[in-house]
Amino acid sequence: MSRRGQERPASTLLADLVAGVSVSLILVPQALAYAELAGMPPVRGLYAAALPSVIAAVFASSPWLQTGPVALTALLTFGALSSRAVPGSDAYIGQAALLAMVVGVTRLSIGSLRAGAVTYLMSHAVLRGFTLGAALLISASQIPSILGVAPELTGIFARAGDALIKPDLWDWEAIGFSGLTVSLIAGGRLVHPLFPGLLVAVVAAIGISVAVGYGGFQVGEIPAGLPEFSLALPWAELPYLIFPGIVIALVGFAEAASISQTFAEREQRPWDPNREFVSQGAANLASSVSGAFPVGGSFSRSAINHLAGARTRASGGITGLAVLAILPFTGMLGALPKAVLGMAILSAIRGLLNPAPLLEMWRLSRPQAGVGLATFVLTLVFAPRVEIAVVSGVALAIAVHLWREGEQEFGFEKSGHELTVRPMGVLWFGSAPAFRRTISRRLGQSPEARSLVVDLSGVGRLDLSGAYALKASLDAAVERGVSVALANVPPQLTRIVGKVCPKVRITTAAAESHVRQPKNAEEHQMPIEPSELVARAKAQVRTIGAGDAANQIRRRGNVLLIDVREPNEHEKGVVEGAELVPRGLLESKIGGLCSSPEQDILLYCAAGNRAALATKTLVEMGYTNATCIDCSFAELAAAVESWRPSG
Repeated sequence: MSRRGQERPASTLLADLVAGVSVSLILVPQALAYAELAGMPPVRGLYAAALPSVIAAVFASSPWLQTGPVALTALLTFGALSSRAVPGSDAYIGQAALLAMVVGVTRLSIGSLRAGAVTYLMSHAVLRGFTLGAALLISASQIPSILGVAPELTGIFARAGDALIKPDLWDWEAIGFSGLTVSLIAGGRLVHPLFPGLLVAVVAAIGISVAVGYGGFQVGEIPAGLPEFSLALPWAELPYLIFPGIVIALVGFAEAASISQTFAEREQRPWDPNREFVSQGAANLASSVSGAFPVGGSFSRSAINHLAGARTRASGGITGLAVLAILPFTGMLGALPKAVLGMAILSAIRGLLNPAPLLEMWRLSRPQAGVGLATFVLTLVFAPRVEIAVVSGVALAIAVHLWREGEQEFGFEKSGHELTVRPMGVLWFGSAPAFRRTISRRLGQSPEARSLVVDLSGVGRLDLSGAYALKASLDAAVERGVSVALANVPPQLTRIVGKVCPKVRITTAAAESHVRQPKNAEEHQMPIEPSELVARAKAQVRTIGAGDAANQIRRRGNVLLIDVREPNEHEKGVVEGAELVPRGLLESKIGGLCSSPEQDILLYCAAGNRAALATKTLVEMGYTNATCIDCSFAELAAAVESWRPSG
């Protein structure tokens, strides 16, 4: 074996050791802070940071994911338990441990059943709305600690408001500790991303507190030593904790999944959500028997772990062992002002206090933005029972999805006596009535049509009810004396369409058209090949290249820029300021985008073909100043030099 090969294991161990210890320097003060947020004694935060980190590292799929106390899970824990027991009491501690057991069993079961894909079913809008609302609640909950007051009111916002409007009760020493903490954290980041500013703030605050005899709110006595492992939990409370436990198991895992996926994609390494569910489940079981509370994956600590050079999941185990080594000496933390912990929490969640994702969602999808906004509001309304807001948001997201799927979207094209209808999305029993109504109405509005082509290229799924609705619409067209054809039927739909509509032979872009003729109808002509349609469109409309388009876009003025690509293509980027309207929806959306028929309109796509067809459609509708940008998106982006990644 080469010398280099012999050194590699030692080099890897050293890298993991440095990373693991670096994370532990941040984890210790964060654990104390998140225990306070969860309504637990501070030492229980250290218990949640010690053994669970070690156990998670044994089973983890991601080598960078750091497990332990996290803000959102702590808030969910407080919301689930604060109405059932007094925070910090023995009854509360026992129920928190039982809640961790429920979370652990749920995640372990999901992973063992290889149902890890369930994490992708959580709506992005719900998570965004809940996260913003939870961050606001967490921030408000820390205001009394930062100001060094103890309002007598109940309710997170009531306590925060009462603290803010009574400056005569503010503890200026506590405010000084808060300022010291945020200064050291922010200054430490300027020195180096791995600088343990929070740890320095904790040590400095303890020293100052002892030196001046600070008499304000402090952490208080922390029992030293290892946790007492026990399964003597309040099992009679189990029925009341199953629902919040499942919610925490799913919502809390979303953060761990996001972290793991991000690093896996960045490092081009595989990631197994099922294995991560098992890892997170085992960690929560360890937290339960340690007498702690539910834990999860931390984005900030995982980022530090990655930045510090961790190479294997052993770094997470080293972090937990470092915390275990500190437990016999925790008594010295008793003089720590609580204001430091409050500011530590605010610093950790500052990135979550960002409404930009919801605002961007409003620009891209109003219904989804509505779900996110509703979840945000419900999170504030139901506080501290925020798990109710999550479930309500999920139910609303499902309702909106079913509503949108029931309202089928269509694209239409006319060429002589031929009417082409292009349904988009899923054709199922919920959207079947809308499909039949739309086809019937469109045929009624097109008395000159002699043939109907239903282009199924935009249909991703078709159930039996949808197939029968398709057949009924074709039969109704034949009875009107219109010939019919099905075009571009996706391979996965060919079997069911062929069985339900056996007399209507399907076509693809490269195959001949086969039509069913009504009685006494003239022979139906073959549909035009797509390449010929594009060539005709480009010959009939005004086209410009990338350079001319870039000049017009830079000048802006009253130019309306429209991207007619499909949503999944936006990952490659979008031109800044462009309206994102798939070609099939352009006819129905243009009225709400264009101020007048004379407005200058520029349309682009991936290669210029769909833009040409869309431009031809707009010109036929009376938008005479529509222009096709005839180039690839890469050429346009390079010419404009004002584009951004969509995600």
